[in-house]
Amino acid sequence: MAAVSVDSPEESEHLRKIEGYSFLFLCDDKDELIRHWDLVHPKAGEGGKDIARPAKFILDSAGTVRWVNLTDDILVRARPEEVLQAIDTLHLAEPTVRQ
Repeated sequence: MAAVSVDSPEESEHLRKIEGYSFLFLCDDKDELIRHWDLVHPKAGEGGKDIARPAKFILDSAGTVRWVNLTDDILVRARPEEVLQAIDTLHLAEPTVRQ
């Protein structure tokens, strides 16, 4: 799992630490990835700045996008239960090793 943030590396690392996230944060502080994936929410940020739309993607092992959750409201996000349900439905979870 990884997160992509348009914040600076320092801001992203600070957020990762205070929230206790253990996954990788990738920084897109030049907005290149959000523009490539059409995830820009124009003028929705402070002072009319373009910001990233909240988005979650599930990719399979071949890199194919299998599930997407996009919103136009920075306060609306997919709940963890929704993402886990999507993984279960798509049968993408790693098999559990039983002894």
